[in-house]
Amino acid sequence: MSDLTRAEIQEFWDAWLATNREAERTGDWRTLADHYAEDATYGWMYSPDEHFMAVGRDQIRDWAIGIEMDGLDGWHYDYQAAVIDEQKAMIVGFWKQKSGILDDEGSEYEILGLGGSWFGVERQANGEVMIAWQRDWFDMPSTAHTFMQILEANKAPDTLLKRMSVAGHGVPGHYHYKDIPSTVWPPPVERGDYIEQKAL
Repeated sequence: MSDLTRAEIQEFWDAWLATNREAERTGDWRTLADHYAEDATYGWMYSPDEHFMAVGRDQIRDWAIGIEMDGLDGWHYDYQAAVIDEQKAMIVGFWKQKSGILDDEGSEYEILGLGGSWFGVERQANGEVMIAWQRDWFDMPSTAHTFMQILEANKAPDTLLKRMSVAGHGVPGHYHYKDIPSTVWPPPVERGDYIEQKAL
């Protein structure tokens, strides 16, 4: 059971959304790092044997919202809905991933399918509420499809072309499944702290 109130989590969430909007405006996502605990983890899956994982605020700043976001100028991740569970100190936010790039009809290229982030938040020793862990999901086939549409239409700016060349296990934070430095499921969930249904 968390000691955080719903009002405290909502206040954190409102600040998080405001920082996201500012990051989109400036193109510098690294400012989001101030919302993460010093030992936070942040991961997602590219494929069954390629996972991204950043461990600690510095890796989150430099890799997750640094290298991984560089070149995505103009892209925005508009939160459509959020669910807050104050008992477990979790937030689930659902976002649409849009490119800021228009096709010949004036419509924005968008990655279809569901995208979102699952957060665990906790009170720090100084009383601040921060992200303890985050796990993202997105529709990878749709992502590849949209990127190819942008490429085939010759709409990709140089910054995006450079970002698309940054891929594979040689990039910082990209791991084979057996080598991930934190668990795919958030650590407290992996431990079974919130079991809802016993296995058969």
